[in-house]
Amino acid sequence: MSELNKIALKIISNGKGILAADESNGTMTKRLEAVNVKSTPENRLSFREILFSSDGMKDCIGGVILYDETINQISSTGKSIPDLISSSGAVPGIKVDTGAKDLANSPKEKITEGLDGLRDRLKKYYDLGARFTKWRGVYSIGEKYPSELAISSNAHALARYSALAQESGMVPIVEPEVLMDGTHSAEICLSKTSEVIKKCFEELIIHKVDLSGIILKPNMILAGSESKDKISCEEVSDKTIECLKKSVPSEVPGIAFLSGGQTELEATENLNLINKKNNTKFIMTYSYGRALQQSALKHWSKNIQDIKGTQEIFNHRAKMCTLAARAEWSKELEKKS
Repeated sequence: MSELNKIALKIISNGKGILAADESNGTMTKRLEAVNVKSTPENRLSFREILFSSDGMKDCIGGVILYDETINQISSTGKSIPDLISSSGAVPGIKVDTGAKDLANSPKEKITEGLDGLRDRLKKYYDLGARFTKWRGVYSIGEKYPSELAISSNAHALARYSALAQESGMVPIVEPEVLMDGTHSAEICLSKTSEVIKKCFEELIIHKVDLSGIILKPNMILAGSESKDKISCEEVSDKTIECLKKSVPSEVPGIAFLSGGQTELEATENLNLINKKNNTKFIMTYSYGRALQQSALKHWSKNIQDIKGTQEIFNHRAKMCTLAARAEWSKELEKKS
């Protein structure tokens, strides 16, 4: 077992999942302003520190993805944020892409940037305590999309990033997100997501990336957010497993789903059913942002001094997601705890 494989398994084993707390300052500002909290470095840190020092971290979270601002911050106890996360038993990680920009010759599509100077930035993040990284490629579904150009160029970037992350001693999270936006059917989502993931692995193999030392972060297979043909949780789980079985090489240790546009409850219920039906050797868990944080953020915004109440809400959500990752969740448990 390689060192990278050990790190990957530590992050996702035993029902543990990933807390995606890597929102850029712009995104975090939108979320805070939506609940009438001023977006300052202190307030952004205050909310995140409440989550990072919760019991839910110790019991449920195997890794935390940070943003550049946060990984450089010091907690109220004097510990660095990576040290605070490590002390809970979780692995600190870092988002290293610099965002999605318009793709040349296909301006309605996006290409993720951030490869320039990445080797040096990775060394800095490793020295700060990060042991895994994240890079997100985004793909829209439309009549002509995603194009071959978008699929190939984003796969190439994800592979180059992954090779550099592993060279630096860190596990790359490979996140090819096929967006929910649109009127497309779940069948089209299945077809396009399979195509995107297959191309990513073609490029990862060309770039000699150790597949046992990565974590894949894909979308679940869902109908478009504006589709008239929504599908049941049963169908979501069946189609998602079908997609991964035909697209992901067996060496990959695990899959940590993004929540995308799902509600907290939908993301939990779908993950639970996927695990009930999981007939692969892949660990299947969560890497959620909003689906772990939203209720806690709403509560905190009403009284930013209420640390205990905010943590209780986060602990509950993390516990529900971890039960889903173990195929032990039920709607009744949502009401009990």
